Amino acid sequence: MRVFKTVMKYLLAIFFILAGLNHFRSPEFYLNIMPPYLPWHGPLHLLSGLLETLFGALLLVPKYSRVAAWGIIAVLMLVFPANVHMAMHPELYPEISPVALYVRLPVQGLFILWAWWFTRPSGERLARA
Repeated sequence: MRVFKTVMKYLLAIFFILAGLNHFRSPEFYLNIMPPYLPWHGPLHLLSGLLETLFGALLLVPKYSRVAAWGIIAVLMLVFPANVHMAMHPELYPEISPVALYVRLPVQGLFILWAWWFTRPSGERLARA
């Protein structure tokens, strides 16, 4: 189980590092998905990319991995309105299937659970009912 958890930690870290860096590679996509009611689209987009990259990298540093996992959870919760906005306005994103826009919503919950796994001390087991 330890090897599996380590592999999953690396996969999550790589995903977030690449997703964060993609904010700087394709800023127009991320700026386009921001709900219009949010202020400061440019700074918020850059901050989310920076935090995703930072928390993804820190997840691999044992001393900071628990804090990084909580940071990933926070970022996922903060960007959730953008995913809801996309699902509610599929006409703004014709290149993405409307089904995919709705599937992203529960998948985000799975990412939160995945990150939460790394907030637990490594020797701790979940209590059984």
